[in-house]
Formats: sequence, structure tokens, C-alpha cells
Amino acid sequence: MPILDREEYIEQFYFFQTLRERIKASIATQDVLERIDQEILATTKLPMAIQFLATEIKQSGLLSTGFKILSHYFTPFQAFIIKSTEDENRKFSIDTGLHVLEKMAKYHADSPLPSGLFVFQFEILSRNKLGYEEGITAMANDPMYSQEWKDFILFVSKQIGLVEFAEFVYLRSEYYLEVERKQNPSYEPSLQPLFASKEGRIAKANLGRDPFFLFAALQRQLNYPEVPRSTEKETPKDEIMVVRQRVNDLEIRLKLIEAEVKGNVDLSLFAKPAILENLPKSDGFAD
Repeated sequence: MPILDREEYIEQFYFFQTLRERIKASIATQDVLERIDQEILATTKLPMAIQFLATEIKQSGLLSTGFKILSHYFTPFQAFIIKSTEDENRKFSIDTGLHVLEKMAKYHADSPLPSGLFVFQFEILSRNKLGYEEGITAMANDPMYSQEWKDFILFVSKQIGLVEFAEFVYLRSEYYLEVERKQNPSYEPSLQPLFASKEGRIAKANLGRDPFFLFAALQRQLNYPEVPRSTEKETPKDEIMVVRQRVNDLEIRLKLIEAEVKGNVDLSLFAKPAILENLPKSDGFAD
């Protein structure tokens, strides 16, 4: 998928923020999706994407399936984050997941750097214990990354646990090149630097330390995006809200089963919205 226009990311930021706030106010995800597309800038593709998400959640009861199908609009990492919120084995709430997507959309709209996005996404995986294998594969397929960055990200995935994160950054920085050339002016690296000199200096200063210190230093010194953290402890009320949402999802599926048994399933509910059907592939919503 291509990198989207800046206005798309601005509208995505508003969408994820508003969806998060309304879900937190106990409004069902399906109800939010059925209305919020009217609030989005009509010159973007996001209203069409939201309409598609609304139909998909009626069918599956899951938000992640729509993100995965719309792979020409939403990135694999965005789909992975939403999928992680629906995984009962992970304590990763929809509130935190949408907050992550909100922050990421804002960063994309504000002159992003591949280095900043990489550190941000890696910290999300680390801090929330989302698992590296699937998460890093999703990262590598982000259109922000060049082939050189993709190769680096996949290399990192194979070396986690053997090499500390600060060393990855330092060894692929311009600062490492400067240090080596002080000793050997003719030194040429086998791989070109991906991080600037400042990132390399900060990484070297954090060798042997907790990687979260490095993340925090890059955020303070270079304005790297800060990863949202859940500061609220789960309360009985939160648990009840989660149960209610799951009951709502089950009710949707039961109604589908009942309708199918009676032979009066309205398949139009699950078809692509008409607004998506005739779009050319270049618009990113074709099958």
C-alpha cells in the first residue's frame, strides 16, 4: 500500500480519538461506526473505510477483520493492534489500542521519520507484551519503511534476546560511523546508517541499561512519539463493561444464526457498501 496523504492521517487521528472516547462512554462500537463516518472529511477515503468496518463488525462481531481486509488503506500494524485488543489472552484494552493508533496517526501527519516510527512501534510491542514475531512482521510491512529498513527490522526480530536494543540503534547510526572513522579514516560500513548521529549518541549512552530509558531519552531529546500507557487499574466496573461488550457481540452472532435457521438472512447487511463497489484498485478498496 502507498503512504497516504496527510489529510487522511489527520482524519484517522480524529476517528481513533473519537471512537476511543465514545467506547469509553459505554457506546457500542457498532453504533459509533454507523454514525461517525458523517463527521469525517468527505474528500478522504476514511468515510468509505468506516462504512466497510461497520458492515464487517455486523458479520463477525470483530473490528480487526475489517482492518485486515482493508489492507490497501490500514497498515498491517494497525490491524495487528486492533487484533491484539480482541485477544482474550492479552491484557491489552481497546482503549489503549485506539490510543496507540491515535498517536501513530498524529505522528504520520507531522513529518514522520522511519527511525521515530520504528522505535515507537517497537516500544508498543515491548511495553504491552504483544509478542515480537507477529508484531515485527507487521511493522516491516509498513509503507513508511524502505527495503533497507525492512531488512533491518526483520534482522532485529531474529536477534532479540541476543543483542540489546540500544546496540541495534548505535551500530546502525551515523555516530558509530564517526567513531570508527576517528580510528580508521578509510572505514566504510557494510551497511549504511539508518539512524542519525544524535540517535547514535543517545543509544551508546544507554548501552547496558533498561531499553525503556532509551525510549524515554529519545522522546525527550528528539521529540519521538510517546507510547500511551494505561494508568488506570482495572476495576469491577471495567470488567463489567468488557463482559457487556462480549455479550453484545454474542447477541449479534446468535441473531445471525437464528435468521439463517429461519431462512431469512438479509445478506445485504454483509455486502460491501455500494460506495466501495465501483472503486478502482488505485483507490485502495478493491478486492
